[in-house]
Amino acid sequence: MNKWALVTGAASGLGFEFAKLLAKDNFNLVLIDLQEQALIEKEMELKASFAVEIKSFAFDLGVQDAAQSVYHAVEDLKIELEMLVNNAGFGMFGTFASTDWEREEKMINLHVYTPTQLVKLFLPQMQKRDSGKILNVSSLAAFHPGPLMCMYYSTKAYLLSFSTSVATELKGTGVSMTVLCPGITKTGFQKAVGSSDPKISVNMASAEQVASFGYKAMIKGKVLAVPGFMNNFILFIRRFVPLTSQAKIVMRIQEKNRQKK
Repeated sequence: MNKWALVTGAASGLGFEFAKLLAKDNFNLVLIDLQEQALIEKEMELKASFAVEIKSFAFDLGVQDAAQSVYHAVEDLKIELEMLVNNAGFGMFGTFASTDWEREEKMINLHVYTPTQLVKLFLPQMQKRDSGKILNVSSLAAFHPGPLMCMYYSTKAYLLSFSTSVATELKGTGVSMTVLCPGITKTGFQKAVGSSDPKISVNMASAEQVASFGYKAMIKGKVLAVPGFMNNFILFIRRFVPLTSQAKIVMRIQEKNRQKK
């Protein structure tokens, strides 16, 4: 079967792990990332291990016309997607008053605008075939207020709400949507935020573990995927903690994790 899957943020971390899992299951791949050279290297690595067709495109998904560019690139290939993995994302540390708006605008586009429009563009094809699976990568942060990383937490909260809403609309069809909400994960994310060695890392999982968990949940058509006992325990406990107290706890954790040595 000529199956195709698209993965954003595919040149590193969770995205590359998702690409490997899909290739292992004989999916041909459309790989999207901002880093062109890294994308080329990962494409070569995948082709050396798996007998699948791979098309790579270096797009900046942090601009508002990015989803249309991706959609047209797929159209030009004359293929239909069976799987869509919206994984691309980044974090930013600092008080809202002090952080850079241009960077925040890119984050909003990357976490909210682009994945939403990609779903809008590719979902009708899946519904027409009555077949397809979508995975949106959110975060455990989506369940809490997030002082010192407020835009990251807020945009991930959108992805959680959007995904569970659309997934419910799709119940009973041959199309499913899954939202993956991992906790702290060993990827380049931590370095980009400001600390490659966070102080509170007892619950840190590998990118391979998280991707495998999310991939299996997507294949099964689950709506919500939260990997790890501790992460699920945190979600249970938070129900008994006032929102303002949650915000104070998160702020203390962020200050501890991102402080300079």
